[in-house]
Amino acid sequence: MSLSGVVGLLSGRPVHPVGVDGKMALSDHLRELRARILKVALILAIGFGVALIFYNRLFDLVYNPYLDAQRALGGHRTQGVTEGVGAGFLLYFKLSGLASLIGTSPFWLYQIWAFILPALLPREKRWTAIFVAIAGPLFIVGVLIGYLTLPKGVQILISFNHQGVLNLVEFNDYLSFFIHTLLMFGVAFEIPVFVVMLNKAGVLPARVLRATRPWIILGIFVFAAAATPSTDPFTMCMMAIPMCVLYGISEVIARVSDRRKAASRPYADLDPDSPSPLP
Repeated sequence: MSLSGVVGLLSGRPVHPVGVDGKMALSDHLRELRARILKVALILAIGFGVALIFYNRLFDLVYNPYLDAQRALGGHRTQGVTEGVGAGFLLYFKLSGLASLIGTSPFWLYQIWAFILPALLPREKRWTAIFVAIAGPLFIVGVLIGYLTLPKGVQILISFNHQGVLNLVEFNDYLSFFIHTLLMFGVAFEIPVFVVMLNKAGVLPARVLRATRPWIILGIFVFAAAATPSTDPFTMCMMAIPMCVLYGISEVIARVSDRRKAASRPYADLDPDSPSPLP
């Protein structure tokens, strides 16, 4: 295929003229979807190549929490291993692919958003941009807190082994544990964003949030206890306490939003079928 043909595939420009109402033909939508999928595949391949170059640093970044836990365990004997002849080779590609997926996430998330964006109304576009700008940093903060608490969680889990028993940690299992912990922390920090979104949609008013606050806080601690792989209260509190703070902020935002809605529509609560009092 020629260079111009590759550029055409990646551009995704509509072949048929766009209507006055902004609608495109189905074939043009599919052509744009194909172009965005190809762009995502290309950037993932580039990210994979870069990750291969920095593989040793990536490995140290993932393995350091286990080494910190190993040093803190003292008398407990534990050692990281890989199982099988090709385990190291598969781990090389698995870790590089994971790094590429995470490192290029702003690009492929933008491609998803840009494909959906034309179908949104101007007000929806504005709120979507705000939520995307808030959700990204919150997810990163959650992942960072999860990374900081990971050594303590690993230490506590391994300490359940008897001191006379050698604990062998298969690295692929550890990598799955690593990903699970960081994802759970990242997703947990997105909950306030969804609370505000539901409030903006009119599904979850502030009065409901205020009335159910004790149960929601209890539910947050139960969720944190179930989501964190370790059984220690330290890791649970490191997830639950920031979630409670973020929930409180989202409740305040929902309350301000409801007051603004009520001020802009003073007669919204009146029943149109009920008689109005005569002066």
